[in-house]
Amino acid sequence: MRPEDQSERRPAGGTAEVRRGLGALLLAVAIGAVGLTLFVRGVAASNAAVGLSEASRDALAVPRWLYVATGGAAIGASALLAGFVTDRRFVRRIHDWRRDVGAERARRVGRGALGLLGIVLLVLVVHRGLAGPQLATINLAVVVVFAGGRAGLTMATYALGNAWPALNPFRTLTAPLPTGIVDYPERLGRWPAVAGFLVLIWIETTAGVTNDPRRLAFAVAGYGLVAVAGAVVFGRDAWFENADPVSAFLRFYGRVAPLAWEAGRLRLALPAMRLVGRSSEEARGHEAGSDDRLVTGLSDVAFAVALVWELTFSGFVTTEQGASAIRAVVGLGLPAITVYVILFLGGFGVFYGAFRLAGRVAAERLLTTRTPRELAVAFAPSLVVIAAGYHLAHYFAFFLSLSPSLGQVLASPLSAPTNPVVLTLPAWVSALNIAFVLGGHLVAIWVAHSTAYRLFPSRLQAIRSQYPFVFVMIGYTALSLWLISLPTTTPAFLG
Repeated sequence: MRPEDQSERRPAGGTAEVRRGLGALLLAVAIGAVGLTLFVRGVAASNAAVGLSEASRDALAVPRWLYVATGGAAIGASALLAGFVTDRRFVRRIHDWRRDVGAERARRVGRGALGLLGIVLLVLVVHRGLAGPQLATINLAVVVVFAGGRAGLTMATYALGNAWPALNPFRTLTAPLPTGIVDYPERLGRWPAVAGFLVLIWIETTAGVTNDPRRLAFAVAGYGLVAVAGAVVFGRDAWFENADPVSAFLRFYGRVAPLAWEAGRLRLALPAMRLVGRSSEEARGHEAGSDDRLVTGLSDVAFAVALVWELTFSGFVTTEQGASAIRAVVGLGLPAITVYVILFLGGFGVFYGAFRLAGRVAAERLLTTRTPRELAVAFAPSLVVIAAGYHLAHYFAFFLSLSPSLGQVLASPLSAPTNPVVLTLPAWVSALNIAFVLGGHLVAIWVAHSTAYRLFPSRLQAIRSQYPFVFVMIGYTALSLWLISLPTTTPAFLG
């Protein structure tokens, strides 16, 4: 009998463990709420100081470092308190809970409708990008791609479920074509999707596609040609599961969602609990091919890190402090494009290296037979929740403000709106950004905690294995909170 099984058979302690676990979770939430309250007050004071020159000299203003540290401390305290939840049955019940809410027939009907919608939207985006008005705020291509796709579809994916496999127009276009001319090289893993995703973020940031509809139309058409060609050569499933960056992007975020199709049924789960993979012992107890892990190799780890880094990068270059730093470096004689390349790739390398280092530190401290690579692969899914919280903070207000424009261009796709509406949001909406970031990190802590109990039979090992990764998460938290508190501006040399 395994040690964890023996511990789970103690009837008297099991109920006490559950009660203690619930109490610890409630206390963690309370500490997070206190940290959030202090943080919101700090942001309000800081924003007031930005708007009033005299207020910036007020000695009573809350320093930015204080509320950033408070947010990081809330995450750290929550991680420590999560260590009190040691009952394996309670942990397993949380992430294994499921309820059936739909059948396969509904899936077939929905897939057909979404497939047609995807084709129509693709045609409209390319057509209106080329032939429509070249003003970004009223052009269907720009509004649909960025407000509808980059913001709205992504938020719907991690809030509800991943509909992209059915909506994907390039997958629909290749359905009647012969595919799979050559086998996809398994040694590549998902590295092509990582590279493609970084290229897409680079294009979005530096190529001006966000305000040039014609350029955006050519970018979408070029992406479509690559996607169709890749699916024909390597096979639809192999290409869209491994090499297509948009499919990988939404697949990762879709694991945060409460809804997903499993064994022909639409099932409801607690948010983010599908990120917790099976342990090796549990996997051996299931039939072959039933491995439901999101992250299986280092390429998946890199993709999860890229989800966090791309939002950090775009957040940094659009702040006044980031723009000033870039101008200062360019002033030393380096070309602006070189500075951006070094920042973009170097920052990603630092984020990826930090997470790999956490795996190495955990393996050395635990004296476990599990390798640093195994630990990095196991704990990487928790980063997806962090990215979801940061994405929501990054795009929620943007989506709300442009939702009337999105509705207008979709209502009359062949004619530009004569009076586009953009919502002016109240100031308190910005405070939600902090809640989104902290909420994502708190859920990520639980995912890491649950993962640890899947990996190690020893409770002490399970708790200690999380510390290096939680330390990295705290760093991500502090950086994210700092960036969303800064005033924004047009990126230097790119606007």
